[in-house]
Amino acid sequence: MKIFLTGGTGFIGSHFINQAHSADHDIIALRRPNSGKPRIKLNREPSWLECEMSSLAPDNFTGCDVLVHLAAHSTNPPYDTLANCITWNVQAPHFMFDKAHIGGVSLFVVAGSCFEYGQSGNHYEFIPTDAPLEPTLSYSASKAAASVTFRAWACEANVRLAILRIFHVYGEGELESRFWPALRNAARLGEDFPMTDGEQVRDFVPVQLVAATFLNTCLREDLIRGCPIIENLGTGHPQSLRSFAESWWKQWEAKGKLLFGALPYRPNEVMRYVPLIETPNSCGSI
Repeated sequence: MKIFLTGGTGFIGSHFINQAHSADHDIIALRRPNSGKPRIKLNREPSWLECEMSSLAPDNFTGCDVLVHLAAHSTNPPYDTLANCITWNVQAPHFMFDKAHIGGVSLFVVAGSCFEYGQSGNHYEFIPTDAPLEPTLSYSASKAAASVTFRAWACEANVRLAILRIFHVYGEGELESRFWPALRNAARLGEDFPMTDGEQVRDFVPVQLVAATFLNTCLREDLIRGCPIIENLGTGHPQSLRSFAESWWKQWEAKGKLLFGALPYRPNEVMRYVPLIETPNSCGSI
């Protein structure tokens, strides 16, 4: 299989490249000019294509079986403006999808975000994919808009599309300021780790599982032209932030202390954010 990939230098994308190469797939990976190195060491380099999405042409996709879109703009605070997030998370990928379709690509596998659900998380024990999208931030709003846009585009273009809404992914190569890397760094240094009371309930997903799910989706035979699907990507095992931290703290044999309650919860914190993991959606469902 020949894969056209965006986000190959990113956290999930780096793991995806290694897994796809281990399975003997070929990869053309788009990266912006002057972008940084991949988040983890690559076992083998893909064929890098260095340009902006807006510069792509149909012949850039010649021979590609699938487009895997992992790139996203402004995924961490401080978030960019809503206008810029819409430009890079909706309009630019839409342009790219059109060029890829003209170039012969008929399968599109796209990274969505659990944060598209926003405040809906407060109303469900397990969030279904048809829950209302109630995002509250520019990034999550643009991802919600992207899901609606790409779904409509796939119906109109009569292509196969799977959008996988990723829940709380963690692992090697994650941005150092995020929870799991910061926790690990404190453990390694023997320092105490200040955090909230940790009552938030989440579905923590290892990045290796996320990458494997995207790769497996590229090979699915149940995806139908003109019938896009949206699925939650998680483990199906809720866990409090406190128990998640305690489990890793013990595994790392950390010498410091977890300082529960040292930090306040974020304003409007959604305390339970857990997906309903379903069987593949039927044609026409979202």
